[in-house]
Amino acid sequence: MLHSTLALSLLLIAVTSNLAMAIKKEKRAPQTLSRGWGDEITWVQTYEEGLYQAKKSNKPLMVIHHLEDCQYCQALKKAFAENEEIQEMAQNNFIMLNLMHETIDKNLSPDGQYVPRIMFVDPSLTVRADITGRYSNRLYTYEPQDIMFLIENMKKALRLIQTEL
Repeated sequence: MLHSTLALSLLLIAVTSNLAMAIKKEKRAPQTLSRGWGDEITWVQTYEEGLYQAKKSNKPLMVIHHLEDCQYCQALKKAFAENEEIQEMAQNNFIMLNLMHETIDKNLSPDGQYVPRIMFVDPSLTVRADITGRYSNRLYTYEPQDIMFLIENMKKALRLIQTEL
C-alpha cells in the first residue's frame, strides 16, 4: 500500500511539473518594446542597436516610426499585429525596431517626418529609399489596406540582400 501511494505521488508530481513547464512556455510575457506591434517578435531598443544587429546577422532592419496617439498608426499597428505572414517574417527574417521619436539619421526621413512611416535598412547599412509605399505624397507610409503591399516590400527587402549584397 505504501509503495502504491509513493508511486502515485511521484507520478502526480511528475505530471504536475511537466504541466507547469508547458504552461510557462505558452505564456510569454509581453515585450514592452513591441508596443503592440507583435509580442512574439524580438525588438531592438535603439536605431544604433538595430544597425549593429542588421550588419552582424546579415538581415535587413525594418524601422517603424509611429506615435501612440495617432489614429492611423493605431490602425496600421492592429493590421500589422494580426497578420500572421508579417509576424512570421518579422520574427525570423528582420531586425525590428519601432520608434516613437525621430532618429538623428536624416536618411530615415527623406520626404518628411510623418507617421506612420516604415523604412528598410539593408545589412550594408544603406537606407533603402527605393522600397516605398503606395502614396506619392508620403512615400514610406502604409495604411491597413496596404498590408499585402507591405508584405511584398518585406519580401523585396529580403530579395535585395540576395541579389545586391
